[in-house]
Amino acid sequence: IVPGCLYSVAVLYFARSAELAGLRSETLSVPRRLTSLQLWEEIVKRHPRLAALRDQVVFAVRQEYVLLGDQLLVLHPGDEVAIIPPISGG
Repeated sequence: IVPGCLYSVAVLYFARSAELAGLRSETLSVPRRLTSLQLWEEIVKRHPRLAALRDQVVFAVRQEYVLLGDQLLVLHPGDEVAIIPPISGG
């Protein structure tokens, strides 16, 4: 990740991601522009146990779903990033 201007965003953890991270929310400083995969990698650096969700997790940025990959995100200060693991039906 290129150093430079970092923005504070709120990361919200739900269901299994909250269990693995050990918390429901936190503030993370990240570059304004990065891919969803780079954002995931930053989060996993802080919470390595989340790596188990790598192939199933979905982000919501400003309440819009984002798949992990090379989609470029342009974040704004105070944005909310939700980590949504697979939901089991029943």
